[in-house]
Amino acid sequence: MKPSVLVLLFAFIPLTVRAQSTVHKAPPDKPLVAPVTQEIETEKIGAPATTPPPVTATVPPGTPGYLEPAQVKALLHKLWLTQFRINDLLAQLQPEKWRIPDVARKSFGQTLESLHQALSSEEDWRAQFDVRPDSLYLGFQTYAAINSVLPRLEGVAQSVAQYENPSFGGQYSQAANQLFDMQQALQPHVAFLLKNQDGVMLAAQTNLASCQNELGFAMHSRQEKATPMKNIAPVFKGGKHAQPATESAGGTKTDKSNQKQRSPDKTAIDKAAATSSQKSPPAK
Repeated sequence: MKPSVLVLLFAFIPLTVRAQSTVHKAPPDKPLVAPVTQEIETEKIGAPATTPPPVTATVPPGTPGYLEPAQVKALLHKLWLTQFRINDLLAQLQPEKWRIPDVARKSFGQTLESLHQALSSEEDWRAQFDVRPDSLYLGFQTYAAINSVLPRLEGVAQSVAQYENPSFGGQYSQAANQLFDMQQALQPHVAFLLKNQDGVMLAAQTNLASCQNELGFAMHSRQEKATPMKNIAPVFKGGKHAQPATESAGGTKTDKSNQKQRSPDKTAIDKAAATSSQKSPPAK
């Protein structure tokens, strides 16, 4: 029986060892990780928005109010012909032969002189605008110069029709009507130039704002944080410092000057004691 028992023991021991080896070992405890601190919310600057396309210099054909440079030059040439016609009519005037009062003659002379000045100014602006037909400034000045010529020309036409010849005065009125028609033909082009210039300014302002936004977005991460400063009590120099108060026996602070004023004089006390001793009767 003993050999069989030994055989059974030797067969059972490897089985127990294998069973123990198949048992899963508990994983080691992981080291504790510190909790992540919550980030402070800061202002978030987004990417810059897209800017509108700039106003182009080229204008598509058929745009309302826009005139090609050749069309502007042709209109200004007609304006020059009208001015030449007006100057020719003014050269034929003979107001000194009119039978009118001196006051009216003087008033007509002033109107005629102002008309010549207005025509000269109009010709100056017209010549400059003919060189640069895309200039807003020159176009506006030409338009304004025509506007100053028209009322004076109408006044001369009325005086000529009244004091010289109605048909001759009608020629002045006809020239004034032609000048007014040219002004109305020039007005849409000037309005288009104004609108175009306003669009250019708006695009420039928008691009500037976009550049500022992009620069702020790029420099936001490069800015250093503010460092706190220590609170330091200021030291005042050059002033008079107050004298420290002395502590009395009871622990309260009293001023020396007040103490001197309140303490009685010793000589006064001695004199009062002497007078009281003299006045008191002797004891029996």
